[in-house]
Amino acid sequence: MKLQVFDPRAVARETGEMEFKALCQFNDGGGGVFWSSAGGQSPWEMHPDCDELLHVVEGEIEVEVLPSDGSEGVFATIKAGSYLVVPRGCWHRQRLTEETTEFYLTPGRTLHSHSADPRVEA
Repeated sequence: MKLQVFDPRAVARETGEMEFKALCQFNDGGGGVFWSSAGGQSPWEMHPDCDELLHVVEGEIEVEVLPSDGSEGVFATIKAGSYLVVPRGCWHRQRLTEETTEFYLTPGRTLHSHSADPRVEA
């Protein structure tokens, strides 16, 4: 057995901006890292089979989560060193408020949407 240790900062420095670099397989999904300067909002994504962990290594992001019960979206700010677990089945998106390096762990599949509210898509 070979154990592998990852340094998300070092890996991110070797990639281009918004180049999602897979680091490992994790159950039916994986873990990885990316970096980006401050700017726009990501498309919506949702994980129907699993929670997702978002860990901000450097920088800061704002995450919007749409509860699966149809209620209004909720917001959280994640600063360097902190993480958020996005619940299974909840659409979410993020906005980087400054240059950020982020590690994500998504142990299942991912769905994407560019709708205003993906919960009402047919």
